[in-house]
Amino acid sequence: MAENAAPHADAAATHAVLLARWTRLLSRCQEPDRPEDRPDPVPYGENLLARWAEPHRHYHTTEHLLAVLDRVEELAHHSADPDAVRLAAWFHDAVYDPERSENEERSARLAERALPEAGVPEARTAEVARLVRLTVRHDPEPGDADGEVLCDADLAVLAGPPQAYAAYAAAVRQEYGFVPHDAFRDGRSAVLRELLDLPSLFRTPTAHERWERTARYNLETELRLLSVS
Repeated sequence: MAENAAPHADAAATHAVLLARWTRLLSRCQEPDRPEDRPDPVPYGENLLARWAEPHRHYHTTEHLLAVLDRVEELAHHSADPDAVRLAAWFHDAVYDPERSENEERSARLAERALPEAGVPEARTAEVARLVRLTVRHDPEPGDADGEVLCDADLAVLAGPPQAYAAYAAAVRQEYGFVPHDAFRDGRSAVLRELLDLPSLFRTPTAHERWERTARYNLETELRLLSVS
């Protein structure tokens, strides 16, 4: 019984931590006028967390969300608007269906609907949606500080130690379990080559220094393993 209870306890703890972080974030980002009229952040956070906890997710989970938010904190000093980046992290995979190709666009549109209703000003909402759309290719324009921070935080998983990277790759494969082996191998290999063809995986100085070499090694290793599978 205790072994079965542990994952549920971990999930509940992650949920509580994330909901508290969301509540503080949205409260900071809501319109400053008439605080008594601000919507309660909690229902919006619960809706987002329910999306991130959908049963078909194996990598794009609340654990991934928490990891991205933590990496944003490590890189926030590079950002022009850290709270916009934090909001974008919450929304960047809020809509996720591995059988569809427009998840980032649908996630951006969700942000464009939800954030104004939740009391976030128009300009910041637009920035959040723009950032979410950048995660299609993880290739922000030079000088796009907020885009660099979000994309670096999202790609930080690529620089994990071998066991963590293997777990990440296995979780991605599990999400695409409906795809036959050969088709997955070819599609995943194309994604890895596209990433490796980027001049730099990480754009902020901090992320580039900490993660670039390890991430490239991991990507090259996975690509080699796929080529012989």
